[in-house]
Amino acid sequence: MMTTSALAVTPGATTTAGKVTYRGVLRSEWAKFWSLRSSWITLSASVAILVIFGVMAAYTYSSAPGASTDGPWASEGAADAVSLALMGATFASLVVGSLGVLMFAGEYSTGMIRSTLAAVPRRLPVLFAKSAVVGPLVLVLASVGALLAFLLGSGSLDGERIAMSLGDDGVLRSLLGAGVYLALVAVFGVALGALVRSPAGGITALVGIMMILPNLISLLSDSLQPYFPSSAGEAVFSLHQQTGSLSPAAGLAVFAGWVALALSAAAIRLRRADA
Repeated sequence: MMTTSALAVTPGATTTAGKVTYRGVLRSEWAKFWSLRSSWITLSASVAILVIFGVMAAYTYSSAPGASTDGPWASEGAADAVSLALMGATFASLVVGSLGVLMFAGEYSTGMIRSTLAAVPRRLPVLFAKSAVVGPLVLVLASVGALLAFLLGSGSLDGERIAMSLGDDGVLRSLLGAGVYLALVAVFGVALGALVRSPAGGITALVGIMMILPNLISLLSDSLQPYFPSSAGEAVFSLHQQTGSLSPAAGLAVFAGWVALALSAAAIRLRRADA
């Protein structure tokens, strides 16, 4: 009788102790993220790119007579101090997007994904937890990087017609919009990593979708280009709406739609395919 009672109690206790919760999965992914040296190095690199490129663009800008149009950065479309400050956003997006890819695809390359999915049989919490870890981190750090780039570069623009302050209309919205854009790129990378399951393949897909494909499509039709991820994302942090481009709100909606679509496809593949 005593043996029967002990056996009856033990399974219940084991089930309770081993219950998988989303909070537990989130804590696990947070610990895994910071256990890799590449994570904080990549995050630091993305902030450094934003600050260095933004400050360099501001300090080398010149509107003096004889300069090329509005200075050496005119070819990049710099029409205001915010454009100069966010000159490194495109390069930073590739860095944080690659980080997102590696968060998921890296586990497939090392074989750790088997242990991860064995611990979380429902699988989808793993996808959402990874997104919830990298997205807010990039949002905060990229926003700080954009603000630093603007503030550090503003001093060199005193007296220039493009000079602006943080309190000018739309400046803060644009700088924070860059953080939102880069956070969404990082989550987009997580989804691509789950879909492709290869670090090299995921990063190649990221570069292709964000940079190469829009340029190819623009050769056929300019009307479609504003709706591609990179173009829609850039509209989020643009200070002024360019001709033919989306508004910041519309750009955010379109780019968020791309990210949601990628996450949905990744969720389906994660549920149906073997590890």
